[in-house]
Amino acid sequence: MTGSLFDILLVEDSTADCDFILAALGENNFANRVKVLRDGEEAFDYIFRTGQYKDCGMCDNPRLILLDLNLPKINGLEILKKIRSDEGTRMIPVVVLTSSLSDKDKIESYKLGANSYIVKPVRFDYFVQVIAEIGSYWALLNKAPFDNE
Repeated sequence: MTGSLFDILLVEDSTADCDFILAALGENNFANRVKVLRDGEEAFDYIFRTGQYKDCGMCDNPRLILLDLNLPKINGLEILKKIRSDEGTRMIPVVVLTSSLSDKDKIESYKLGANSYIVKPVRFDYFVQVIAEIGSYWALLNKAPFDNE
């Protein structure tokens, strides 16, 4: 960890999907390093330290953002676009984790700079495996540009 409060930022409005993701991360010892945000506006405020998070005193960006696309208030594509257009956040890895099978969403996500596009699996055992691999790769193996190690 580089000193940030959370290694993984999970932006997910579905309680069931969030519970699955947190359970999967928990099985791989990542759950205590996750900050959950439930809509696009809250994610925007947290990432860019505005609104309710303007005085939160965080100094570091998360090592990974798991971003759903179909979010209330501000959709995931708009969040991704803003992340990639901002100097302070553009290098944060963003994995789109969505139920959308739409080619349009997939293509637009990559055009906007997503590092990966993963369609949420339905079976829990497979879901646990996918989330474990995401967590292990992005939070442990991948060397981010802002790592001090």
